[in-house]
Amino acid sequence: MLDRELFGWDAGADHMVNLALHVLSSLLLFLLLTRMTRTTVSAVWPSAFVAFAFALHPLHVESVAWIAERKDVLSALFFLMTIWAYLNYVDRPAAWRYVLVAIAFACALLSKSMTVTLPFVLLLLDFWPLKRWPRSAAGRLLIEKIPLIALAIAASIVTFLVQRGGGAVIAGGLLPIDLRIENALASYAVYLLKFFRPSNLAVFYPYGEIPAWQAILAGVALAAITVFVIVERRNRPYLATGWFWYLGTLVPVIGLVQVGAQSRADRYTYLPMIGIAIMLAWGASDLAQRHPSLKLAIAGIAVALCASWMVLTWSNLQSWRNSVALFQHAIDATRDNYVAYSNLGAALRREGRIDAAVPYFERALSIKPHFADAHNGLGEALLAEGRVDEAEPHVTEAVRLEPQSASAHVNLAATLSKRGDSRAAAAEYRTALQLDPDSAEAHCGLGVALAEQGRTEEALAQLYESVRIDPGYADAHYNLGRLLGLQGRAEEAITQFSETVRLQPGNPEAHYNLGLALAGRGGMKEATDQFRAAVELKPGYVNARFNLASALANLEDYDEAIAQFQALLRIAPDFKPARDSLAQAIALRDEAARSKPR
Repeated sequence: MLDRELFGWDAGADHMVNLALHVLSSLLLFLLLTRMTRTTVSAVWPSAFVAFAFALHPLHVESVAWIAERKDVLSALFFLMTIWAYLNYVDRPAAWRYVLVAIAFACALLSKSMTVTLPFVLLLLDFWPLKRWPRSAAGRLLIEKIPLIALAIAASIVTFLVQRGGGAVIAGGLLPIDLRIENALASYAVYLLKFFRPSNLAVFYPYGEIPAWQAILAGVALAAITVFVIVERRNRPYLATGWFWYLGTLVPVIGLVQVGAQSRADRYTYLPMIGIAIMLAWGASDLAQRHPSLKLAIAGIAVALCASWMVLTWSNLQSWRNSVALFQHAIDATRDNYVAYSNLGAALRREGRIDAAVPYFERALSIKPHFADAHNGLGEALLAEGRVDEAEPHVTEAVRLEPQSASAHVNLAATLSKRGDSRAAAAEYRTALQLDPDSAEAHCGLGVALAEQGRTEEALAQLYESVRIDPGYADAHYNLGRLLGLQGRAEEAITQFSETVRLQPGNPEAHYNLGLALAGRGGMKEATDQFRAAVELKPGYVNARFNLASALANLEDYDEAIAQFQALLRIAPDFKPARDSLAQAIALRDEAARSKPR
């Protein structure tokens, strides 16, 4: 909210804030690790390695580059601030210091509920590197965390209820528990592999069949590592802390309670991968201390690993430059990614590349025939091409599959409107507004439908509301300009058409209507420029070319006016007004020539 107030619609500023929060977390992580390990020389380099892995690992690109994942970078900062406050409390226990711990933890939970595992992480840190377990009984340390655990339980309940109320929690019948368990085991293994070899990263990973042997192999590997770190907990305590940090912090998002349709997500590794980095960093440091001859080789491997991550992160960032690149990359990196196909279609549709968009929606539906978003997107694209008969079954199916989708109701209403049923269209637009009162598209569509019924004042109110909600919505400005023009309110119409042209300079109808409005108030020269722009964008635009020729004749530029009338008659030979106006323009030119002094 603060970003919006400070920067408006400047996405670059939002990205910089995400980056700043990420950098702060990386620095704080380094300071935390060196503080907890008593800032010995041997601890500085492992701490630096962990902080570098956190700062520049390719798996973390999604959390930082995606503005909507502000919750990741913000929650991580509060997560680490909570640990810092906890260290202060451990060093000098006091009630007010514990209150600061609780406040920081509450801020982390408010940022993202995945941080519910923080009390568990504090217990791990009590074991290593704080080494509180020998000095304090485990029960006492657990009791110490009860207020934090209570906060975590409350946040978990609220999150589950909200997500379920929003339809994000997937029912058990749709994703059976055995499939969820298999996916959870496979995801733990995949995340671990991608830490070392971060390839084929994508913004969305669809659920797919997991061979039983893969799930079994993953389970065996996880169990083996778990047994090993438990056995080594006295000699190498950092292994237990790092491993259980990784396992534990992933529990809320590992898919046993499924939120969303993804099988896994790179952003889920943002905090958990700190645990793997700790295992690797202190394991390498331990090995180097035991075998000094290996120090140079270990340092070289660490540098090479960090350098490779940096290069891969830069490469991965390129796929986030726009939506088309992002979803094309997801298609290339995964198999049968119906969400990526549908979203790529939507991105191309927004760019006006409708012919290119349609095949991607069709491909998404061939993979998942009952995917409401793809039906809705395909219907919208077909409507934009004027293929109403083909669009109708798709938008109808989208409404059936997802009756709470305001967008689907808007597209069904648009279909009804194109069929000339303005009353049924208005009813669908009203349904959409019940679901989403701030839908600029629904307000605009309802305004057009009401205008077709002659309810002008109501229509104007809806169209004004549409441009208020979304000042960058060109269609709303255009339709408002047309209605104001019909009301004879030329100046207001010019304002709206001018805004449409600014937002959509490639819209020939907007240029044409702005030209009509300007001509209506006597601005013939400005009107000529707009008619000319419309003709350049759409050479076969008969009305625009006719008005361009007429305006030129009015300005006594007879030669160009005649040329435009002649070009028009080549396009539309039976257009009688053009033929009559051509004859008149020739006569006026000849008369002007005769009247010139010799």
